[in-house]
Amino acid sequence: MEKVKIMIVDDSRVSRVMLANELNRTNFEVVAQAKNAAEAVELYEKHHPALVTMDMNLPDADGLECSRRIYEIDPAAKIVMISAMKDASLMARGREIGISAFLQKPVNTNDLIDTLMALCQTEVGKVAVLRESYAKAFVKALQQGIFSITGLHSEVTLELDNRRFLDVSGVAVIIGLTGYPQGRAIFYLDAETMHKISAIMLGEDSVDNVSEDEAIDGVEEAANIIVGRGVSNINNIFKDKEMRITPPGTISGTNIRIASPKLTTFKIQAATRAGNIYMNIGFAEGE
Repeated sequence: MEKVKIMIVDDSRVSRVMLANELNRTNFEVVAQAKNAAEAVELYEKHHPALVTMDMNLPDADGLECSRRIYEIDPAAKIVMISAMKDASLMARGREIGISAFLQKPVNTNDLIDTLMALCQTEVGKVAVLRESYAKAFVKALQQGIFSITGLHSEVTLELDNRRFLDVSGVAVIIGLTGYPQGRAIFYLDAETMHKISAIMLGEDSVDNVSEDEAIDGVEEAANIIVGRGVSNINNIFKDKEMRITPPGTISGTNIRIASPKLTTFKIQAATRAGNIYMNIGFAEGE
């Protein structure tokens, strides 16, 4: 999916680089960085980004004047003021010009992402936000986790899952996600794959040497590690709204039906030589 284009205007190179590094790890692509008002206007005309972050203090004009010049080019421009100052007078003057939102330095990454997402709903919707900024963190965790635990290479796919029920035959490990966004992860696989994976984990040459309880315990441990990695991947980007995992709950059998009410859910599949391993990641709606 194409990322949302954004331009950063700030006279400090350090601030620009820090902000760009944070944004480029999410669903945004920094296409231009300007150190003054003249450069900002020139780069805006060239790139026409969906969003602009604007510092107040620029060497050739303040952020309000720079914003005014951009609005002359594009009255529909979406500008977020990021400044050390955030007083009522500044905000009132900014709103008169048309500035969409105001954030104060040092900017909180989560507040920034939430603000930018709220301003660009025409460019990227809620599902895309969850997919790019959250679900993909679990894709990476699943692929890397399988390899580190078993040494198996995998081909991993990600897709939206609109089913309200998940049907499983084999074993399913359910782990809650707390913090932001809230939700749950289900790690599941069929009985044959469960025994093969657990045999590899235990260093056994044959699945016959692995009991049912050992196989289930092995899958539960793998799920706990992999989901924990996914949460850590997210926390490395969104440092303030920390996600956590709850203790795993494991069920096994045939024709298990697990409900996913009021969740935006993604199905992740990892194809390995031992069989397919699945994760179903659901995020609470309305977050």
